[in-house]
This record gives sequence, C-alpha cells and structure tokens, in this order.
Amino acid sequence: MVASTSMLSACSSDPDAPAGVPSNSEPDNEPLQHSVVPFDGEHQAGIATKTQSSLNLIGFNLKDGVDADGVTRLMRLWTEDARALTAGQTPLGSLEPEMNEWPANLTITVGFGPRIFDIAAPEKKPEWLHDIPAMNRDALREEWGQTDLALQICADDPIMCAWAMRHMTRAGTDYVSTAWVQQGFMNAYGAIPQGQTPRNLFGQVDGTVNPYEEHEYAEQVWIDGPEGFAGSTSMVVRRIAMHLDEWEMLDRASREEAVGRTLDDGAPLSGGEEFTDPDMEAIDDYGLPVIDRNSHMARAMPPAEHPEQRFKRRPYNYNLPPEPGSEELSNAGQIFFAYQKDPDVQFTPVLKRLDEADRLNEWITHIGSAVYWLPPGTSTDGSGDAFWGEAVLSGSR
Repeated sequence: MVASTSMLSACSSDPDAPAGVPSNSEPDNEPLQHSVVPFDGEHQAGIATKTQSSLNLIGFNLKDGVDADGVTRLMRLWTEDARALTAGQTPLGSLEPEMNEWPANLTITVGFGPRIFDIAAPEKKPEWLHDIPAMNRDALREEWGQTDLALQICADDPIMCAWAMRHMTRAGTDYVSTAWVQQGFMNAYGAIPQGQTPRNLFGQVDGTVNPYEEHEYAEQVWIDGPEGFAGSTSMVVRRIAMHLDEWEMLDRASREEAVGRTLDDGAPLSGGEEFTDPDMEAIDDYGLPVIDRNSHMARAMPPAEHPEQRFKRRPYNYNLPPEPGSEELSNAGQIFFAYQKDPDVQFTPVLKRLDEADRLNEWITHIGSAVYWLPPGTSTDGSGDAFWGEAVLSGSR
C-alpha cells in the first residue's frame, strides 16, 4: 500500500506498462447507471476488473448442519442472484426491483475457505489453501480471521454495493451466518484523471505494479487445471492498519526513503517516472545507496532467481472512528487483496521478506488474514460451470 505499489508490492519490469487505471479514473462519457460488468465468463469478475470505488467484503461461516448438498444449494442460489444483480435485473423473489436498476459496474466474487473443501470435496482441496504462516510482526485479530466463505462485492455506487450485500446475505441466511464485514473505498468514479494511479491514505500513488496483459495474468493469476480448477485463482486478504499519526510526524524525504519512491509521482528515487525500473546500484554523493536496501520497494522486489514472486494487487482503503481507548486520531488502513496461482510460492515469500526488514513496518501492522479459493467463472450455455464451483462440488459438469 505504498508509493506506486501497495503494502505488498514490487517494481515494474516494464517501463512502458500502462498505469493501473481503475474504473473510477476512466472518462465517464457513458452514464454510470448503464455500466455493466459481464458476470459469466472463463474467470469470475472482480479480479481482473478495473477497481471500482466501493467494496463490501463479507466473511461467512456455515451454520450447523449444513453439509455438502447444502453448500451446493447455496452456490446455485447465490450464482443465480449474483448474475441477476450484476446485470441490473431483479433476482427471483425480490420485492425491490427499483434497487437493481443501475448496477454501476457491480461485481460479486465468491471465495471458498478450507472448510468448504473439508465438507464437500476433501480430496480436491488445494495444498496451498491454509493460513498464511505467522509473521513476527503480525498482530492478527480473530475478528478479521479465516471464514468458510467470502463474498467480494464491488461497485462504483455505494448504494448498489450496500444493496447487493444486503440481498446476498439475506439469500444465504438458511446456510451461513456473517462473521465479519470489511468495507473499503477508492476514488469516486471520474474523480481523478484518466490514467492516473490512485493514492492511499499515506498519500502515495498505489497500484503501479500489476499484471496488465493476458499472458501476465496467465503466468501469475489463473490456475491451470485439473478439472474444475482451470480459470480459478487464490485470494489472500490482509487487513493492514496504518498508523497515520506517527507517519505524519515524518518529513517528506523520510517518507520517500522508507518507501523507495517519490511522493509526488511515485517514481523510484533513482530517477525517472512512475514506471521506470529502479536502479538499485545507484550511489549518492556520499557513496550511499540512493534506494535504501530495506525500503519497502527494495524488500518487495522479486529476486532475480525468483521471478515467479509476482501477483495481482487490488487494495482498498478503510477509515473508521478511533477504537475505544486509542489515542490515535483515526482507525485507518488498507484491505489488501492478492490474487495468484499459489500463495505459498508467490505471496508468502514476499511477505516474509517484508516482515524481516521493511522500513515501512514502523508505521503499519497486519491485523487480519484469510485465504480463499476463487472458483472459475460460470456460463449459461454449458461451456463451463453453471454455478460457482460446480465441477468441484459435484465432480462433473
């Protein structure tokens, strides 16, 4: 979540790569109320989708007595309702058609926690579907921990985002109970110029380093087979508290040194522009490295011998009232999403390096963590799963 990257980031290997342009920075020459993100496809929407302005992430746990058949029924129900909501249509049984007229780029993405596989398909459980190993600096809280299921609901209209959460929660009430809700935001639709990378609450441009081309997603994000897994991915959610009071005591130069990038445009301290490759060998007039070896950017960069340590980042900010007893002025931070084929190979090694020596650690604390499998996309013509996770839950299409 830092300069031009994110709290778990790296440097761009392609100086000509386009900035991460979220949907909220596209020119709004088409009325937002008519903007629809297709629900069906090879992959679930909400992963490669340009970042919308509002997030509701809901963690659910199965109610007592819900078995494999119950999980399947829930997925059928949720898929049908999500398909309708994202298309601006009224789900079966809904008495509020006016709330569904303008989906505003609504996406609804489901994630399976380990227990879903334990109950419904234990032999198909991915080896990587487990807790992220504990880090020395973690201060994880149970209230932001692992759940059986997650729904990532995003839209460019907070009302639509809230309504979709309400409907999906209500639809699943016979099967699941809500464990937590994490709400986040980015720039409003049309609020920043086209192509400009948005900023986080540390004031840093945030979102430079990501896959952009289809082949990059194929290399980093989308899982290849076996049956039922092709086109799926993993999702790591980290809730990261930002200690703004302490951060704001630093001067601008100190903030840039901690990150390894400039505040004004996110360029590496070695020079250039936001997408310029950093020169880690650059030395200043005193013979010292221009970019601190323990800056956030330097620690997050994949080593030359491990180019596979890359993943898709899709962070959201949160900002809440101070917690009771806290002397800080706010309770702010980031809901950090990482999507990759295998967190054990791509995500955790980066997190370990950051935990060991990242200079930014003084001003951030990881307080929540969860890992999910995101099933492939769906179809209505028989070319793929008819509902979320069908091939895995039923053994065949």
